[in-house]
Amino acid sequence: MLTVASVNVNGLRAATRKGMHAWLGERQPDILTLQEVRAPDELVADLLGPGWHIAHAESLAKGRAGVAVATRLPHRAARFGDHHQSFTDNGRWVEVDLKLADGSALTVISAYAHTGDETSPERMTEKLAWFDAATERLSELRKGRRHVLLTGDLNVAHREEDLKNWKGNIGKAGFLLEERAYFDRWFNELGWIDVARAQAGDVAGPYSWWSYRGKAFDTDAGWRIDYLIASPKLAELATMSAVDRADTYAERWSDHAPVVATFDI
Repeated sequence: MLTVASVNVNGLRAATRKGMHAWLGERQPDILTLQEVRAPDELVADLLGPGWHIAHAESLAKGRAGVAVATRLPHRAARFGDHHQSFTDNGRWVEVDLKLADGSALTVISAYAHTGDETSPERMTEKLAWFDAATERLSELRKGRRHVLLTGDLNVAHREEDLKNWKGNIGKAGFLLEERAYFDRWFNELGWIDVARAQAGDVAGPYSWWSYRGKAFDTDAGWRIDYLIASPKLAELATMSAVDRADTYAERWSDHAPVVATFDI
């Protein structure tokens, strides 16, 4: 079994200080993808600890963004988003090629989409351009025989089931029709599979992000904005998906919870 976990750590230094390693020790993922790393290259390996092969795309804006793929298997190749202007130097896209135990090839992507702001045309234009670039790149990767897995914080709730207060968020960034349309296309036209949704069925959530403000975590007023999106043949091998939600507010080490899946490979 191959276990993949993805999480927006909201700052890797803070997450490790607050207890991330206890979760890592219990879950033992083979592949770990991180978003909002917000740490320089030289610190990431020290913060994660020994035994990882790490590809980290650091943002040129210090203290912002940053994505990483950490694996127990060595990387055959790593690319840091320099193939498209929307990804270059902003710490929002990194992809790694792996050879799995059965001889198959897998490309894993850690991605962090812009938050966006419905009151700012510039911010929304930037966000939608990012999704255009992501769609183009995913299509390129599908041309080969490899498995492809897009992971990360995509900052969009695709369906009404993906956020608790969907009525109150109509017309707001993260739930705009033009944002959700990308997911419609990915899943309904291009054949990509939302692993968590496929495993959970048509239920509310499971949410992966809760605001630190108010009682959002205690009342489970969350959003499902963190995804594992698989190419079809990889999705067929999925045996489980879960969100590792902390038991209590005090035990949280990020405002996001890890999204985990296992694959029979």
